[in-house]
Amino acid sequence: MAHVEVQRQTNVTLKHSKSKKSRSHLGGYILIYFITFVVMIPFLWMLLLSFKTNSEILNSPFSLPESFSFQNYQKAIETLDILLMYKNTFIIAGITIVGQIIITFMSSFALSRMVFKSKKLKGGLNFYFLLGLAIPPFILLFPVYRLTIELGLMNTHASLVLPYIATSISFNSLLFIGFLKGFPKEIEEAAIIDGCNLFSLCSKVVLPMIMPVVATIFIFNILYVWNEFPFAVTLISDESLSTIPLGISEFKGRWSIDYGGIIAASILIMIPQLVFFGFFQKYIIEGMTAGAVKG
Repeated sequence: MAHVEVQRQTNVTLKHSKSKKSRSHLGGYILIYFITFVVMIPFLWMLLLSFKTNSEILNSPFSLPESFSFQNYQKAIETLDILLMYKNTFIIAGITIVGQIIITFMSSFALSRMVFKSKKLKGGLNFYFLLGLAIPPFILLFPVYRLTIELGLMNTHASLVLPYIATSISFNSLLFIGFLKGFPKEIEEAAIIDGCNLFSLCSKVVLPMIMPVVATIFIFNILYVWNEFPFAVTLISDESLSTIPLGISEFKGRWSIDYGGIIAASILIMIPQLVFFGFFQKYIIEGMTAGAVKG
């Protein structure tokens, strides 16, 4: 009888524990859905505004549109040469991403394998990269503008590619170095014993094994290039070289602003980004987590 009573009490305890755990999970899911909804409010409001006229946007921005019209989207498609803007943006983004990854991966590999005699020097190097993240790119607009004129690169793809590569070095290097410090040295030693040279070691051994970090850097940087406006509006004045963010500025005149056109064009630009981010979000989480743990 005592054994039966103990077994009954154990079953009751297990059921109580499972019930408590399920309630905890339910509360967690409710909190996640609530946070997601709060984060989505600006986008949903923006989507609602895209169906309104300019007068409705200014006079009653929080009300439902009187009639759901696609006039703003039609105007955005007719005004913007979307295919040309996508072409220019993809060209700039492609060259930038390839240059960023090659430069920062090779430099980060060298820095992660260097043995510093002084801890102050090592700390100063890390501080240098952190300082690069702290300085806003807007401060660099005038120096970059002057250098671009001196080099004769105004209104060229290179005028944007070079600043984009330079401003990404700190972020990319910190991610790469953090991951490479935890990379197993035994694998590198085995590859060297098998006859790998430095280029083969980096390209055929190390790089394929750190693809989560590469994917993270690729996603963050391509989204940055996709949305970057200050450098583009400063260094590009030729409409044939216009990028996607520059296209939205066409709805702003000297004396008036077409709010409906701006919002509709922004929605058209945001949707591919949301799809892209949703598809690659697992790689972002993997890369950021791996870099944080192994750094």
